[in-house]
Amino acid sequence: ITHDKVFIYITHMLLSAGIALILVRVAMSNLTPVPKGTQNLMEAYLNGVLQMCTDVMGKEKARKFIPLIATIGLFVGIANLIGVIPGFEAPTAFLEMPLTLALVVFVYYNYIGIKEQGVIKYFKHFLGPVWWLYWLMFPIEIVSHFSRLVSLSFRLFGNVKGDDMFLMVILMLAPWFLPMIPFALLSFMALLQAFIFMMLTTVYLGSAVAVEDH
Repeated sequence: ITHDKVFIYITHMLLSAGIALILVRVAMSNLTPVPKGTQNLMEAYLNGVLQMCTDVMGKEKARKFIPLIATIGLFVGIANLIGVIPGFEAPTAFLEMPLTLALVVFVYYNYIGIKEQGVIKYFKHFLGPVWWLYWLMFPIEIVSHFSRLVSLSFRLFGNVKGDDMFLMVILMLAPWFLPMIPFALLSFMALLQAFIFMMLTTVYLGSAVAVEDH
């Protein structure tokens, strides 16, 4: 990418991280028993993420991994929404960011799986339930796990990039007040893509810590 693109990518990524940190800081600055304002918003978000994680991996594991999963969801959601603002470009529309996040998730869930299950038991899961198909199932499982990198990164990148291009066309063809419906739709899609990335991360972590003997 060009120097201009690098500058846009870095500044918008830092802006996304800064907004996320400010939201968390404001939410925690004046905690009250009856939440309101930003605290209420963040508590509702965390409760929703906790419930989603609990459904996938159980309450104990959900509480362990919610800091990572909720942070990814918040960061990606804000990064996606920035691209909806005219004059800004979503950092997730640059492949570098989705690919980096996908690599972090890939390395982390495999590390956790090995740590929780042990090397032998974790990779034994890759062999499948039938011993005479081990030779076939193992490479298939390896390819399947590496394909998750593509699934996580290119799904997010492709959808956000497409949304950015759609918004650009709409703004070129219509006055500022007419694209309100597309703005609302793109905002929804930005949050949806963040949810999908967060959900896939939860599923991959859940499968890594729930390996059972066949």
